[in-house]
Amino acid sequence: MAKQRTISLDRIRTDGWFERLGESIGSFHTLCDVLGERFFAFALIAGARVSSLMIDRFNPDQSLVEFSFGGPDDAPGETERLTVVEFRQRLVTTLLKPEPDGPRASTIGDDLEALQKHIGPRSLLLAPLYGYGLHELVVDGDHSTLHTERDAIAESFTVAVFRERLLEHVRDDLERGVERQGGTAIDLNHVDEAERAAKDGRWERVVQLLGSWPMPLAIYWRTPEGQLLPDQARQRIAEGLGLLGTACAKLGDEAQGEEVLRLAVQYAQDGAAASKIFARLGKMFMEGERWGEAIGPLRRAEALGAEADVLVDIVRALLARGRLVSALAYSLEARERGVSSSELKELEAQLETKIGDPLRRWRSEVG
Repeated sequence: MAKQRTISLDRIRTDGWFERLGESIGSFHTLCDVLGERFFAFALIAGARVSSLMIDRFNPDQSLVEFSFGGPDDAPGETERLTVVEFRQRLVTTLLKPEPDGPRASTIGDDLEALQKHIGPRSLLLAPLYGYGLHELVVDGDHSTLHTERDAIAESFTVAVFRERLLEHVRDDLERGVERQGGTAIDLNHVDEAERAAKDGRWERVVQLLGSWPMPLAIYWRTPEGQLLPDQARQRIAEGLGLLGTACAKLGDEAQGEEVLRLAVQYAQDGAAASKIFARLGKMFMEGERWGEAIGPLRRAEALGAEADVLVDIVRALLARGRLVSALAYSLEARERGVSSSELKELEAQLETKIGDPLRRWRSEVG
């Protein structure tokens, strides 16, 4: 009976492949904006070579993609032209074709190429796109089990089940893309309704109203028309993006929330909406306990004229980072500006405890 083997997958992990490849592609960010990051990654995995884009600035899903299929060592095939939506569908159809079976588990030995083919080259590239870290393959005769980790949760799969799990993620991405089709128009009237929904904590509704905004607005910002947009419109767009960024974070997608809020910062610049956008970004970092990262945006919000309550957030972030003197200075400023919340009192008590006698002596000397 064959002895069970455990094979480390460190040598064939592909974590970060997409980002590293992007450093060598001059049009990487434009392709990601128009196609969507994952769909551009799908194109690379499927062997689709994008030769040109004809961008519809106001409805990016109807932009035209010229492409051809071919492997790295093959001559490009016939050039085709599809809309972005059709191109995404074509990519997914290609990826959903069954991946060839690799060598049997019992024959892998120490051959890295055999190990890659056993799991599947396509699956190795798809895995990091969906947050799967591949740790080891346990081989028992002709049976093998993949041990993975995703969001700090360990999971185990047979190779066949893991491949199908990845394809389910691919199908889900296509469905989300189809749901978004036709909904890319920027209607500033939606911001009013989104504000009401946010006030009631209905974050799913905020995403429903504004979720189609980031891609066309990211493209539009890079055009001459985007740079010449009237300030009033820019500020309203920034407010809408601010609501959407907060909604994404509230619903558990902090990375997307941060990306949207940074786009909002570009539109707001130093305008009327800027202080609220920076305050939102700082609060999002605080909710993720990213205290050090929160300090900069919160200070920027305060400098741009945010309401005095932002000082309390600055005190909390500084206190969490152990910057006691700075936290004390901001707490005093908050008092001078009329803040008297229970949260500030709680933070002042913590400062009193942490600083101790030096603070009490200082207060007695200054009266």
